[in-house]
This record gives sequence, structure tokens and C-alpha cells, in this order.
Amino acid sequence: QVQLVESGGGLVQPGRSLTLSCVASERTFLNYAMGWFRQVSGKEREFVAAIGWNGAPTYFADSVQGRFSISRDYQNSVYLEMSSLKAEDTAVYYCYADRRTAKTTTPDYWGQGTQVTVSS
Repeated sequence: QVQLVESGGGLVQPGRSLTLSCVASERTFLNYAMGWFRQVSGKEREFVAAIGWNGAPTYFADSVQGRFSISRDYQNSVYLEMSSLKAEDTAVYYCYADRRTAKTTTPDYWGQGTQVTVSS
């Protein structure tokens, strides 16, 4: 069974940085695009960032542009570096992998999510 496991979430103060990691339970995800969504309770899951199978192109939601960056190891891991965090960034963050499209609403695989809480 293919699984994605996120880590790195937690409580962080506004203005600080946090990096999330996601590792797939496969030897290689070389040809898979990967990315991140986030979801606040009671709201729809929203796109955050994505990266192509070879590290390009990258995509970012307007709400995180200039503050977040995405990277990968081209095999089975993707990272989300979050800076200048705001309270409105508080959400459960889900990573995904898709073999066809970097920016997609219906990925092939979802992680279980990791909670990020931005609060003083």
C-alpha cells in the first residue's frame, strides 16, 4: 500500500518559520509530482504549493506567495518551508503525490495530515 507520511507540524509563534516533511512509502517517486494542501475545520481543503516530478515548475497559492517554498529530493520526499507565519496559516497540512499533474485537486495519493498551529 502506498502511503504518505507528514511530519514537522506543531505550535509556532507568528512570524517564525517551520518546515514540513512528507515521505512516501515507496523506494522512488521519481516520476510523481508532489505538493501540499491545507484545511481549516469547517472549510474546504485549499491548495498551498506544488512541485513537478523533476523539481519544476512550482506553484503557490496567493496567500503564501513569497513566504512558503517547496522542494523535493526527486525520489519520495517533499518539503514545505514556511516563513513569516501568520495565524491564518493555522490548518491541517496534507501532502500529496500525483503521477500526472503537479497542481491538482484530485491527487493519486494523500497523506494523513499534520497540524500546524500559529499562535502566540
